[in-house]
Amino acid sequence: MNLLSDIWPAVRLTLALAATTTVILLIVGTPIAWWLARSRSRWTVVVNALVALPLVLPPTVLGFYLLILLGVNGPGGWLAPLWGARTLAFTFPGLVIGSVFYSLPFVVQPLRNAFIAIGKDPIEAAHTLGASPMQTFLRVALPLARPGYLTATVLGFAHTVGEFGVVMMIGGNIPGQTKVLSIAIFDYVEQLRWTEAHIIAAGLLVFAFVTLAITMGVDRRIARVQP
Repeated sequence: MNLLSDIWPAVRLTLALAATTTVILLIVGTPIAWWLARSRSRWTVVVNALVALPLVLPPTVLGFYLLILLGVNGPGGWLAPLWGARTLAFTFPGLVIGSVFYSLPFVVQPLRNAFIAIGKDPIEAAHTLGASPMQTFLRVALPLARPGYLTATVLGFAHTVGEFGVVMMIGGNIPGQTKVLSIAIFDYVEQLRWTEAHIIAAGLLVFAFVTLAITMGVDRRIARVQP
């Protein structure tokens, strides 16, 4: 079988998962990052630690508890029958939920840093001119935080593409449904199909290098612009 036709379902699923997860993370992560950057509440330490938890938590641990939550006996099992399913585990929506949790810090942290870098002066100036909090956020904070959004988008997308432990735990290895590229490599290695595994692994290696180069370039540009 042609390699491209063999791995194309995994490529398509991986890109769909990464794109969907990144969009959700930008929507969910923006208010969290803004609150973490602006709030002086003692709860910011707790929330920041919870957001950063996937950075130090073994993926299998997070995947295990997500599997329980998304399974038949968890909340996922209660919600899935609403659209005719039995469980959210081993489904694409389940992969999206798991990916959102696992990639959350890679989006929230750059956004938080971008909001902090804005400083107080532009925000206070907008308030002085009579702008509401929402107008200040949309017209002042968001435009000034655009480099942070670029970094967050690139990191969130790339990290989702490279996931393995979490997606394996909650998605398994179902072709066309949950078999993403990282799982495909594992599958080929188990079958001793080294050539196919090398090709996919090399592609992901190049993708990771380009991602880091873009991110570092953006950070360097921000450092030059800032006084």
